[in-house]
Amino acid sequence: MSFSIFPSLPVSAFIGLRYSKTSNKRSFVSFINLFSVAGIALGIAALITVLSVMNGLEGQLKQKILGILPHIVVDNRGPILLPELLQSQVLASTDFVEQEVIVQSSKLIKGLFLQGIDTQTEKRHSIISRNMIAGEWDALQQGSFNVLISQSLANQLRVSIGQSLRVISPSASTYTPLGRMPSQRLVTVAGMFKLDSEADDKVMLMNINDVAKLSRKRDLSFAGTRLYLQDAFEYKSITHELDLQGLKYTTWREKQGPLFDAVGMEKNMMSLMLFLIIAVAAFNIVSALVMVVTEKTSDIAILQTQGLIPRDVMLIFILNGIFNGIKGVIAGVAIGLLLVWWLNDILLLLGSGLAFGPSGEGLPIDTNVSEVVMISLGSLALCILATLYPAYKAASIEPANSLQTQ
Repeated sequence: MSFSIFPSLPVSAFIGLRYSKTSNKRSFVSFINLFSVAGIALGIAALITVLSVMNGLEGQLKQKILGILPHIVVDNRGPILLPELLQSQVLASTDFVEQEVIVQSSKLIKGLFLQGIDTQTEKRHSIISRNMIAGEWDALQQGSFNVLISQSLANQLRVSIGQSLRVISPSASTYTPLGRMPSQRLVTVAGMFKLDSEADDKVMLMNINDVAKLSRKRDLSFAGTRLYLQDAFEYKSITHELDLQGLKYTTWREKQGPLFDAVGMEKNMMSLMLFLIIAVAAFNIVSALVMVVTEKTSDIAILQTQGLIPRDVMLIFILNGIFNGIKGVIAGVAIGLLLVWWLNDILLLLGSGLAFGPSGEGLPIDTNVSEVVMISLGSLALCILATLYPAYKAASIEPANSLQTQ
């Protein structure tokens, strides 16, 4: 009697499951099995937790920094013609000007970027309009020469709502009896915002028509077009199309690319280190299976004399490792998701609560389902890989020699 792979699958699965269960007769082997399963579970839980926190931090940086900085600015003013497939990636386009200026208060002189904006269009899409803490967004009316600044910049300049600042534009100048002088204007602080971003104290907002007057321009022909993207990271398809059209542009990467590259590198390195922990735990399965093979040599020989072919013997031990891997993956995912869910409460309970954001929120958490699936599948693949050598050794057992030595 011989077994083909399909009829023997339930038999192999049954025996593999029996071998994967703990037993008092195999206390040390059971300990190794338990140790490997626990190692896989803890590694997966740690990886899910770290990636969720890193995703949250990256998302917060993305929202706050790239909410202030334009995603893409095209030098040409007016509507940008894009293929229909790419139009869905663009939330809005609006007139936009950004130039370096010098701002002077009674206490401090500081260089920063002056953004000239279309107030009505920006109101629907700018993160600043949703994070005003004083004053009104709508105060940026044409001809008012009102400005919006961050609370941190206001603290540095020591100004409050209604007070004046002098804005000097080195890019525009006028001739006076004393020689060529840069264009300058007194402006009024009409509102403050707070994002707790490193870009907060580097930006000042003004109506684009007022910026044109400050720059000695008669119209907005000098302005560019700001593109708001659905996802600022998915900009390459847009810039590729702009290149094909011969349009000049700048993107957020020119100012903040290194920062997000560093965050991405840190995330990748942390993932690699934790995945190596999972790999070490997974390969503990090798030790456990080698001990099981040594202990069950006579059982394997008897099964072979009854018709079990080497391929079926391999399947027994591969399934044994898979069963252990599945237990570790399920436990790890469950622990990881619970830890992520209660992480801020746990930190608060331990007195180690970390505050992020203007309202003192805890750690930002963003669990990516696709990453959890990839971690689970990758861990299971390592478990399968770890079973191949012990399974091959088990399939190489010679029934006659094994039974003779018993």
